[in-house]
Amino acid sequence: ALLEGPDGRRLLIDAGPDMREQLLAARAAKLDAIIFTHAHADHCLGIDDLRQVNRVIGQALDAYGTRTTMQKLDDRFDYAFIGPTPPFFYRPALEQRRVAYGDRFEAAGLPVEVFRQDHGVMDTLGIRIGRFAYSTDVVMLPEESMPALEGLDTWVVGCFQRGPHKVHANLDQVMEWVARLKPRRTVLTHMGPGMDYAALLRDLPPGIEPAHDGMVLDVPLT
Repeated sequence: ALLEGPDGRRLLIDAGPDMREQLLAARAAKLDAIIFTHAHADHCLGIDDLRQVNRVIGQALDAYGTRTTMQKLDDRFDYAFIGPTPPFFYRPALEQRRVAYGDRFEAAGLPVEVFRQDHGVMDTLGIRIGRFAYSTDVVMLPEESMPALEGLDTWVVGCFQRGPHKVHANLDQVMEWVARLKPRRTVLTHMGPGMDYAALLRDLPPGIEPAHDGMVLDVPLT
């Protein structure tokens, strides 16, 4: 996901394997920061392509994540955390910014609040910015994280399939969360192959819809 603030600065959430193609499609050559929700491959294997972003901005890119996530990324991509190599940047250059669940901070000029999510095999980072929240790779929301999801305009939430799954939320779970939290708009993401787009458009109630590549959302910060 790519978030652009009112001043034009951009915050990227995760760097999946197709990040390069997605950024090209969005005509987004410049980034100002990145947040990693966790270190699973489908959320970090685009790190090498961030070197082109380094070339555009001429410096290391601020990278936010929990201590556990950043340590795992450092183990796999140690060369990305040992300092920039301007002007060519033959490898990616990331500046670690470690955060803890419950922290509030500014990234790319945006007011960020992060909260804990249970992904079954690990915890992941949920993200709230103003009245927008992003919750990917979650199977259970801890009670202490619920206040961070209250009063939302738009909630992008992972929903892998219709039936139960060990590490991802299913459609019934998401519907229960929506009934409790009452966001104005809910957008389903991180969907598996069984989540047919046309069928979801037909079956989902008003206010809940499936995401698609290139989807653009306008959300209020206050």
